[in-house]
Amino acid sequence: MDSYGGVGWRGRVSRGMVPLLALHVANEYLRLGHIPPVTSGLILTNTLLFLRPGPLHRLLPSIHRVWFNPHLIFKNRDLRRFFLSAFYHVNEPHLVYNMMSLLWKGIQLETSMGSVEFASMVASLLALSQGATLILAKSLLLFDYDAPYYNQFSVGFSGVLFALKVVLNSRPDADYSVVHGLVIPSKYAAWAELLLIQLFVPDASFLGHLGGILAGILYLRLRRSFSGPNPLTLLLGGFVKALSWPLRFLRNSRGRLSGQGRVGRGLADAGGVWRCPLCTFDNSEWLDACEMCSTARGIINNRNQFSVDEVRQRRLQRFVR
Repeated sequence: MDSYGGVGWRGRVSRGMVPLLALHVANEYLRLGHIPPVTSGLILTNTLLFLRPGPLHRLLPSIHRVWFNPHLIFKNRDLRRFFLSAFYHVNEPHLVYNMMSLLWKGIQLETSMGSVEFASMVASLLALSQGATLILAKSLLLFDYDAPYYNQFSVGFSGVLFALKVVLNSRPDADYSVVHGLVIPSKYAAWAELLLIQLFVPDASFLGHLGGILAGILYLRLRRSFSGPNPLTLLLGGFVKALSWPLRFLRNSRGRLSGQGRVGRGLADAGGVWRCPLCTFDNSEWLDACEMCSTARGIINNRNQFSVDEVRQRRLQRFVR
């Protein structure tokens, strides 16, 4: 999250770094065989918001309308600035540095915890990091310190990245981390990076990065104290299931109506079907006779009264009709 003391737009300086990001993503894809969907989706979203190709340039709000500014957010209750500012970047180095960091962290976290859980965590960390930054800026007013933080303009995904770093470094196997060439115990890595970035990049948003660290710590504490499933994860999971229901319905219907039924599975596993009492073939509930052996639905038969040859002949008759 880069910060600037005024609303002036510094302009984009094209240095050809977006193709470098694409090359890095392609290299990771070739190395792993895939890029987790949420991570790749976040990278694509941030990149498209920066490039603004074609009609997106007219549809998307300009960076002037989404700067994260505590004063304007409190004054206007501007949720657009609160959320969208994280997905905007000032220039290519800013974008590419953040997205390469997201790629590295996202692959590890999303692969280990699953896409739905990872998506819910990113959404939570986004809200927590932006909220923590807002509260920190407001709190400084109590000490009559309103410059530059309360009127600061900032954008970028690095607040969330600092939170992800805290979560990543909390894993039991995370002993030491390398921060700009320095080997540091993982639990202090985010704090060390906070100080080093501020030292070498004074324009970087100190409160934005600090808010990200605090968000990561708070998220971990909440998760440890709450033993049940993450409510946001359940919500996202239900949303994904709702979106994929038509595809599942078509796939299952095609299987049941085209002779691709199932043999030997319990009715509890195959909702919407009935089991043939003779050949145990699972048929669609819409059919009145077994697709495999033509036995009428609802007839209670003793399988022992049929010979193996007769069952085989009934099955063969299905394919010669």
